[in-house]
Amino acid sequence: MANTSAFAALEAHQYINLATFRKTGAAVPTPVWFALEGDCLYILTIHDSGKVKRIRNNPQVTMVPSDSRGSELAGTPTLSGNATIVPFDKQGPGHRALRAKYGWMYSAFGLIWQVRRLTPVIIEVRP
Repeated sequence: MANTSAFAALEAHQYINLATFRKTGAAVPTPVWFALEGDCLYILTIHDSGKVKRIRNNPQVTMVPSDSRGSELAGTPTLSGNATIVPFDKQGPGHRALRAKYGWMYSAFGLIWQVRRLTPVIIEVRP
């Protein structure tokens, strides 16, 4: 069944540029993995990353499909949303959606983060 959420245009892509905003209003784009579940878009990151700090100050974000280096893909839409930082939960929809989309690569990152004792959080984006 096709995804009919506001973010459905992103579904076929592996990376998006997630733009968060500094207090000055300047956008800071970051290429990230993401997964969709219903009307939510989920991103895994570290609790003290710059994007988390910026989202806590301003929940407005924009997203555009990109390659792994952050180069935006031509002819693709830029979408807007509101981001919330939620605790990482192995039973949560964000973890399940990301694991389903990225498989062993997602699990490998989780193992690396666990060995390095990094604290993951989920960025939940809604339209």
